[in-house]
This record gives sequence, structure tokens and C-alpha cells, in this order.
Amino acid sequence: MEGGEEMRTMTGQVLSEVSGVVAAGREAGLVAAYRELVTRPLPDGLVRTELLGGPDGHWRIQTLWRDRAALEAVRSAPGGAPAPRLLRDAGAEPALAVFEVKVHLTAQVGPA
Repeated sequence: MEGGEEMRTMTGQVLSEVSGVVAAGREAGLVAAYRELVTRPLPDGLVRTELLGGPDGHWRIQTLWRDRAALEAVRSAPGGAPAPRLLRDAGAEPALAVFEVKVHLTAQVGPA
């Protein structure tokens, strides 16, 4: 490993991915709703989250969780997880996938 990089194996972390197709006229609303969502206090166990826009209206919300229990706590809370709701509100039919993080590498980026 080069300086500043850290690799871990079998982290216990999980990545949830909620995806859907959003009509062009509703994409700005989705981005605004996501931005507003992440200004609120984040749930316990949330490590990282990002909204990804792709070609042909394909959108994904990927969230890295400390462990599966943290994800399940959010999913079982009143009102459920917010990511599927955001996509539904934007007119998409959300699909959920959950992945176990097997190997994790973090590269430290220094000032340019």
C-alpha cells in the first residue's frame, strides 16, 4: 500500500442502493429533496450517502452503513427509509439492493 491508503477485509459494513428512473422534468425536484434530506440529523450508523445521476434518467442513492443492524433500524422506523420515498415522490418505482462490503480501501487525498 502506498502512503495514506488503508485496506480492510470483512468490514461488517453494508451498502444499500435504491435506484429508479426519473423523468427529466422531475430530476431537479429529486436533487432538491435529497439536499434537504441530508441537512437533517443523519441516522445512527450512516457512514456515507450519495445521490448519483446517470444516463436516460437512471438515478441511484447509495448509502454505506456501519452494519446491517443500522440499515434495518432505519428501514423499520415509522415512515420507513427515506431513499425509496424520495424516488417514489419523484415518480420512480424504487428498487432496493443491499451489498455486504467484503474489502474496503480508503485513499487519502492530500492537498494539490
